[in-house]
Amino acid sequence: MSERAVRHTVAALDDLEPGTARRFVLDGTDVSVVRIDDDVYAISDTCSHAQVSLSDGEVWCEEREIECPKHGSTFDLTSGEPLTLPATQPVAVYGVDVVDGQIVVIIGDGENGATR
Repeated sequence: MSERAVRHTVAALDDLEPGTARRFVLDGTDVSVVRIDDDVYAISDTCSHAQVSLSDGEVWCEEREIECPKHGSTFDLTSGEPLTLPATQPVAVYGVDVVDGQIVVIIGDGENGATR
């Protein structure tokens, strides 16, 4: 982990229902934390096309995607890549760990921080 990366404990894993997303603001960054079964993902909460909250969109569990509620663009939770139009630009993804039942999001540069 980079010296500039910061770890944020955001919630207990049990407090985030499987198949849902929740918005957190971490160091001024809007982050959508998504739980699918026991896997947790963290991506930018702002759609790269419409500038709306992705946490308000639908989580597609089998596909590992989240859908923007405004125009229906979907984003890959592992890479941040847009998978459907109208979005053409990716969103940032962040490192995430579950430590002692707590979800920890890593914001910053480095191998477990934002990839974009």
